[in-house]
Amino acid sequence: MKHLFTLSLFFIFITAYGQDTSGTLTGSVTDVNGESLPFASIVITGLNKGVLSNNDGFYTITNVPEGKHKLVVSFIGYGTRSKTIEIKEENRNVQINFQLKETTENLDEVTVKGKTHKTALETKGFSANSIETKEAGLRSIQTNELLNTTVGVKIRQNGGLGSNVEYSLNGLSGSSVSIFIDGIPISIYGSSFNLNSIPPSMIKNIEVYKGVVPGHLSSDAIGGAINIVLHEGGKNNLNASISYGSFNTLQTNLNGAYRAEKSGFTLKASAFHNYSDNDYKISGRTIVDIAPNGVQTPIVARRFNDAYRSTGGMAQVGFTNVSWADQFFIGVTASDEYNEVQHGTFVTVSPYKGRFLESDALLANLTYQKKNFLVKGLDINVTGVYGKRNRIINDTVAEAYTWAGTRLIGFDGEPLEYAWGSQNENGPTLAKIARDVSSIRSGLSYTFNDHHKVLLNHVYSGVDREDSDEMISLLENTFQQTSDLYKHIVSLSYELNAFNEKLKLNAFGKHYIQKVLNTQPVFNEDNTAVIDEVYQSDKDYTGYGFAASYLVTPAITLLTSAEKAIRLPSESEVFGDAGDNLLPNLTIQPETSNNINIGFRLGKFNLKKHGITLSTNFFARNIENRIGLPANADGLKESDEFIQYTNLENTAESKGFEAELFYSYDNNLGFNFNISRMSLTTVNSGVEANVPNAPLFTMNAGLRYTFKDFIQSKSTLNLFYNTYYTDEFAFKFAAGTNTTGEEVFLIPEQISHDFGLSYTFPKTCFVLSFDVKNIFDQAIYDNLSVQKPGRAFYLKLNYIINNF
Repeated sequence: MKHLFTLSLFFIFITAYGQDTSGTLTGSVTDVNGESLPFASIVITGLNKGVLSNNDGFYTITNVPEGKHKLVVSFIGYGTRSKTIEIKEENRNVQINFQLKETTENLDEVTVKGKTHKTALETKGFSANSIETKEAGLRSIQTNELLNTTVGVKIRQNGGLGSNVEYSLNGLSGSSVSIFIDGIPISIYGSSFNLNSIPPSMIKNIEVYKGVVPGHLSSDAIGGAINIVLHEGGKNNLNASISYGSFNTLQTNLNGAYRAEKSGFTLKASAFHNYSDNDYKISGRTIVDIAPNGVQTPIVARRFNDAYRSTGGMAQVGFTNVSWADQFFIGVTASDEYNEVQHGTFVTVSPYKGRFLESDALLANLTYQKKNFLVKGLDINVTGVYGKRNRIINDTVAEAYTWAGTRLIGFDGEPLEYAWGSQNENGPTLAKIARDVSSIRSGLSYTFNDHHKVLLNHVYSGVDREDSDEMISLLENTFQQTSDLYKHIVSLSYELNAFNEKLKLNAFGKHYIQKVLNTQPVFNEDNTAVIDEVYQSDKDYTGYGFAASYLVTPAITLLTSAEKAIRLPSESEVFGDAGDNLLPNLTIQPETSNNINIGFRLGKFNLKKHGITLSTNFFARNIENRIGLPANADGLKESDEFIQYTNLENTAESKGFEAELFYSYDNNLGFNFNISRMSLTTVNSGVEANVPNAPLFTMNAGLRYTFKDFIQSKSTLNLFYNTYYTDEFAFKFAAGTNTTGEEVFLIPEQISHDFGLSYTFPKTCFVLSFDVKNIFDQAIYDNLSVQKPGRAFYLKLNYIINNF
């Protein structure tokens, strides 16, 4: 922490050095739809002076002498524009915005458009998708729902708002997939700051990498990575929204930024609040009412102990687009979460009442980015987070309940109470897990010329953890363990751009280091003194990979990537978690996987007013030393016993393909469709079988239509429709070939439909949206017996100010 503040003071001190008496040019570069164009070239002819626009399309040129100058802006595929500007003594700070039109290259009767940021990312060779959030931020949808529409991505959620979520990429899920916020592992922020909480309006875009993760993220993941890129705050803006809907669900958020043109001083802040009763109806084989004589009657029940609340925010102050920094911010992130627990991972016959979890986090953060740092071509990027996280498991209610929401009555006609004094059979608890967390991501890159570039990246994350419980004696608390987990991941990458930008190659190596330190106080052999029983492990591993693309024609790109990937065990897998009934496993080993992707991308083709893009990817994964729960984990969970993660004996193989189609007409109609089909097999009891609890066949489709000047002049009405299909899959291995009753462990085929609309008023400051989810009220499951909400309605109002 001391070093972070020292670095902060240093940068604040040198701001005086960055001030200059000559003029400054600032502005933005966008396309005709208002979308930012990052890395556009802005040059002052005659002065041999220029810059590239940043990720948000903004630029700043300092030290511009007095007089008239010609400013030329260009972007590949978007042509060139120029303006004449004048720097005067009374007006040394000039703002000039540019809007570029796309140019095209002819291919017979078909034209190919220039590359946007999304297209550029998806044609680098990685199996990657860039998800834009601008449109979704206006609607009552969560970031997770946005991800769920992406090809090869399946969101696995145990219930409604705030419930546990797993992200599946090409069939691999859980900790096999790394989640980042601006390159920092999201686990550092804690459960109270997650993708359920972060509204899409705070997010610039989402990058999804499947199977092969580039070195700049320095990830330890075998399934892939999801990187949430937040807005940089380079322009003055304000966005506020409030949404209310079914199950008493309220979601609000406020985010904005202010930048002083002369000094570059920038302030940005965001806040959110989410709440839901989550009292939706559920049914199934374990949803029963229990009579005093023990007879169980299946019912349709309403969840009654599943409320969720999360509140949080982020505030940062610093400078943007100044001579010494493209971005420099110091700030704080705070969040708080309350989550009632209706049941464990599985829905049991006896629901919980009175068990809940509380979490909070307070973190300091630092960001520094600079292109051409000290010398031309050298770029630096540093992001750091340090702070505290706490989690409390509260389980002190002994009363027994049924799914009817009433007390369980015994044979004697009296309400029953659990003899162990809590909902969980392990007895009452007020357990607290206190963590000191830190993570720093640093990167250096050097561009030799237009063809060669090297990148060195390092990610460190550490957790110092202490466990205690107010429900146990002072002596027992004396024997509580301390648990420390540290990770270092270093990557070195080389990028090649050859044959007139037709061939792009990214080759990288990664080195992983993990340190586990567990201290458990115990009595010595003759019980005369307390000593520390210490377990310590220091291990390192190496992985490597590449991604390549080749532009056959301006409309056809071939893509391939491969990686020997390594996934280090997570904190909960190593140290356990009482809130999730998990025991520690200090000796658990990393997973490894050999991953390969081969695919192609066609388009974007434009034929008059029609636009088409088609992409596909074939993938294979060979996973060894898999980390998972034992085969009887579901039975253990249902009996409320503790379980632990372990390394499974048999390898697993994943093979499949995915394809995605985008079609647009005249910028009014948009249609997208994607499909993913795969196999994920392992050996169980000597027989090859599909890995359970993994959907193998999914399809998604979406339709959008825009009405301009609807009711009022200069207004816009957007209509949205989405449908999701998941084929039947098994939750557990079959007991044999001639067994009965296995059908209860099948998650049935599912189809759900959503509808939404948004109306932008003429002044564009107000946007009103309405969403209906699960229109036909289908029973939807991501995991066995954990039913998701049925039909739900949401109304949302957005207030937006840009460039105030």
